[in-house]
Amino acid sequence: MAYDIFSIDNHGAGFVDSKLAQYKANPMIPTLELLKKVHSCIDLTSLSNADNERSISALVDIVNNHPALHPDIPNVAGICVYPKFVSLAKELCKVPGVDIVSVAGAFPHAQTFREIKVREVDLAAAAGADEIDVVITAGDIIEKDFDAAIDELLAMREVCANRKMKVILETGVYKRDSDIYDAAIVAMEAGADFVKTSTGKCEPAATPRAALIMALAVSDYYKETGKRVGIKPAGGIRTSQDAMQYCAIMDDIFDGDYNSTNFRLGATSLAKNVIADIAALS
Repeated sequence: MAYDIFSIDNHGAGFVDSKLAQYKANPMIPTLELLKKVHSCIDLTSLSNADNERSISALVDIVNNHPALHPDIPNVAGICVYPKFVSLAKELCKVPGVDIVSVAGAFPHAQTFREIKVREVDLAAAAGADEIDVVITAGDIIEKDFDAAIDELLAMREVCANRKMKVILETGVYKRDSDIYDAAIVAMEAGADFVKTSTGKCEPAATPRAALIMALAVSDYYKETGKRVGIKPAGGIRTSQDAMQYCAIMDDIFDGDYNSTNFRLGATSLAKNVIADIAALS
């Protein structure tokens, strides 16, 4: 499909700014139902250079213990770890319906040889990852070398064909709204199941502006192709009110038609804060 079918300019000058102003003027109020939905969409994440078997085991324990401690709150959607911890997380996770997510593809910067990226994705899949979050080469998008970006993503897509592939755009490195939009289109053209804002290793990480632009790209792509791709804001989302900003976008652009199959929030501390807020409202 020709790239020029899709353009952020089709939405008109000032469209993104007007939408963001609308959300700010009418902030979404957390309800019990919405907070439970948010919790069910979280990819509980640990991506620290200090990660070790003990810390990953403790992360998985949170998920395993959740049904007994909070039977009225749906569990998180996934546990996101580095590739070397995939097999451990897979072995330890005892609750159904929670996916093991691995970052790969030379996370977080994607600046290495294609063969290494593809091999890492392949190894993560072989270790048992249900979903793999790979990183697009942002420099290709900035230089508008879309063919190079899509070819590399297709190579990674091929070796994780039976897994969900989320493509991290690293939206914080782009200076133009059009770059974020174009990166999302390229990712979807390469077969992404989700587009994801950030690695969490670059500032700014997730922002409502970036998520809105991605949502517009996903909506445009769906209208043209019939394929609905998921959206994953990640990085710096800590409070329920942070999460509400992204729920507002999903409500507006997709008429509230979202759940863990097409919406995720990559976070570390968000889950415990949502649980505390649910308790306060109960």
